[in-house]
Parts: sequence; C-alpha cells; structure tokens
Amino acid sequence: MAKDTILINVDIGETRVALLEDGVVGELHIERTRERSPVGNIYLGKVMRVLPGMQAAFIDVGLDRAAFLHVEDLVAPEGSGMGDAADKRKSARNRVSRSTPIRDVLKEGQKLLVQVSKGPIGTKGARVTSHFTMPGRYVIYMPTVDHIGVSKRIGTDKERQRLKQVIEAIKPPGGGVVIRTLANGLTKKKLKADIGFLVNAWQAASKKAKSTRRAPRLVHEEPDIVLRSARDMFTEDVASIVVDDAPTYRRLLAFLQDFLPERAGDLELYEGAEPLYDEYGVEDEISRALSRRVPLPSGGYLILDQAEALTAIDVNTGRFTGKGKDVSDTILLTNLEAVQEIAYQLRFRNIGGLLVLDFIDMDKQAHRDRIYKKLREALKRDKAKTTVVRVSELGLVEMTRKRTHESLGRTLYEPCFFCDGTGQLQSKETICHEIFRQMRREKDGLPGYEITVQAHPAVCDMLEREERLTLHKAEKLFERRIVLKPRKDYHLEQFDLRAK
Repeated sequence: MAKDTILINVDIGETRVALLEDGVVGELHIERTRERSPVGNIYLGKVMRVLPGMQAAFIDVGLDRAAFLHVEDLVAPEGSGMGDAADKRKSARNRVSRSTPIRDVLKEGQKLLVQVSKGPIGTKGARVTSHFTMPGRYVIYMPTVDHIGVSKRIGTDKERQRLKQVIEAIKPPGGGVVIRTLANGLTKKKLKADIGFLVNAWQAASKKAKSTRRAPRLVHEEPDIVLRSARDMFTEDVASIVVDDAPTYRRLLAFLQDFLPERAGDLELYEGAEPLYDEYGVEDEISRALSRRVPLPSGGYLILDQAEALTAIDVNTGRFTGKGKDVSDTILLTNLEAVQEIAYQLRFRNIGGLLVLDFIDMDKQAHRDRIYKKLREALKRDKAKTTVVRVSELGLVEMTRKRTHESLGRTLYEPCFFCDGTGQLQSKETICHEIFRQMRREKDGLPGYEITVQAHPAVCDMLEREERLTLHKAEKLFERRIVLKPRKDYHLEQFDLRAK
C-alpha cells in the first residue's frame, strides 16, 4: 500500500516540493520565480567562442553566463563522416566523434539549436547538447536518436520485452524512445498518447526555431516544478499530493484530469491553520538535515564539508562507546548507521560531484565488505547515477554522484561575507599586531601628535586590555599618542589609521 506523500508549498516567489517517505522527508526541491532552472529548456543559441584546444564552444542562450558545449554533444550531419563508429553500430544518428576538430562543425556567430542538460552550478555556466530529450510521464522521446530503451527497474524480462514490441510498432520514424518505469503494465493506447504529445511538442519547438530570425531565443520551456512533480514523482508508491495554494491546486487538478485522470482524486487542498510544512514537520527536518554536524542514533555523528568540486564526509563515534561489545563491533555499528544517513543526506541535499567518505577505520576485511555492500544497497533509492569504489584499508570510500543543478545547501545559503566562505577569521590578536605593523609602514605619512585607530569593538577591547603594554610601547616608539575609536559597523578584520 502506498505510503508516500508529495507536499507542495506555494509562497510568494518560491515553490517547494517535498517527498515524504514513511513520514520522513526523502527529497526537497525548491524553485524560485527569479531563479527558475533552465534544465530541459531548448534554445536557439548563438556560438560565441570556439575553443579548439578544449574541443568545445561557448553558446549564448540568453542566460547570465554562456553555456558550455563539448564536441561530442553535437549531432553529426548524415553522410558527413564525422560520426562515432560506436553510434553507427547502434544505427543511431551519429554523435560527432571526439577526434573531429570542432572548427569543422561550428563557427563563431552560427545559430545552433541546443538543450540545457545541466544547469549553472557555482561559477560554471550551463551545459548544453544537441541530443534532445523530451520527457513525458511514461516515455522519453529522443528526436535525434533511432533507438529503443527500457528502464531496468521494470520488473520482469517478459514485461520489458512486451513494452519494447509495443514501442516498435508506434515509434516515430527516425526518432528514439526510452520507456520509463511508470510504463509498467500500460496499454498501447496510453503509450501512443504520451509519445504523440511529446512529438507535437518537439515539432512546435523546431518550427519556432526555424521561423525566428534572432538568437538567442527560448523555443521550448520545461513545465514548472509543480507540473514536473506530478509528471515525474507521482508514482504508485505515492498515495497523494497535498498542495496549500488554491490556484495551484486548480491548475494541477486540470493537468491530472488531462494526463492522469485515474489519480486526480488523490490530489488534496490543504486548508489547515498551521503552515503546511510546519504541520508535517518538514521545516524542522530541513534545519536538521542542513547542519554541518549530523547526529546518528547511537550517539555518533557525521561532519559534512562541501567544497567547489568535492564533498568530504567524516564519520565519528562521538559519545557512543558500545554496550559491552569489543571495539570492532562498536565501530561497525557506527559505520552502518552512517551509511544510511550518508545515503539520505546525499539525496536530500542533492550533493553531487566527487565525494570522499571517511569511515572509522575497520581492521576486518569482512566489516569493510559489509559497509560497501550496505552503501550500494542504500543508494538504490537514489535516482541520480552513483559510482562507488570499495572501502580502502584506511576506511575511505571514493564515490561520484551525478549532479544537474545546485545542491540544496548552495540554494539556501551563500558564503559568509565575514569570512568569504572559508569558515575562519584572523584572530583579534593577529589583527592587533597587523595594526602596529601598519603604523610602522605609514609613520611618515601620519603627521601630528596623535594617531586614531578605528577598528571593530572587539579589537579595540583587546588593545586596551591584553595588548595594553604593547600599545604603550608603540606610543613611545612612534612618539605619538594612540587613540582607539570602536566602530560597530566595521568587519572584525577591518581598521583605519588617521593622524591628528
């Protein structure tokens, strides 16, 4: 029986979608009106720069930063000889070979139809491709690839073969189709309707691109997060969708009645006195799950540190000392708890890229193998592609998780303006001595009999107390009176010297 619930919270300028799995928030997606994700959008772009050394180009698609396009993400013209031999064996329309000089394919100023495959992340712009995918509820239509694929998550070989035969009979000529997990058990009529809708959407985008004279221009936009959640997340495991906004409820109801009429009755409008996410405990879960230190049930904890391209997760026993068991059993139990929490945190925070998991050192190979197997199992619920390397003798696991957009932490937080994201500030004592060094540098440019030091109150307090003797020595050395002027509006590391 389905137990999961989708909670949609609509606020001014922001929409949040949470997936509750047995009462626990498994996924959280946020979309802001001003920062809507471009992933899946199709643009008529303009080639700005071609970089032969990188076999890549930068494409202006109208976003804040130019998008990145690699030569292998281009479709080779038929009969051009530029295609990859592997693609030819699959009878697919050729992907441009890595060895093909990109200047043979692209020129500056050229118009090019592209789709965003990965959104802007950190300082990097979006990544685009000419291999288009049009996702529906049951299938994904690929207009540039002559191929049929079936999700491995569909239960039996017999059902996968049946669906493949159905698609072969209704597939558009020259295009490809990937059958999604939700298509399990579907009739030919429903699959045909889903494919027909996607083909029409692709044809409309192509027609719009051909008729436009200017670039860049958006020619196809992915649905917003509300409709995407109903399309992609409303599976058999989900019992209901609860939304707290009446206009959004009506729009979502109309969508379900058109595309999923049998589930339209599972949509609910929340009208409670408490805010939706407070009522279901989602706000508390967000605060807990985004902390740097995450507790484990036994008393151990995780420490998560996210850098630009690498995330390190450290496992600690904390106050857990075991219950009469030997040390190796205590370590194993803590690591097993950590595996479940790490898998949850990666999915909930949407952490991607390279990850290093620092488990507590395990002497026994059997324990290391058990942790590796448990981690692989825990990651099965994650829709993002993951690659995991076995536990090393030092207790380290290297893994990757595919990312297509910013992590939840980067979406909700920004680097501290005090420390510029380093997590560290110069000590007050260091700043005091930097003030004395600056006095020495500027002594000839500070005329008069008095030097006024403007600094943060904490720094001034240290100069008056702990560094009082050093301050008197400085007055004698520079033969000037030193006056301290605390400034609450100053950064801790900021100070000014003024002469009088």
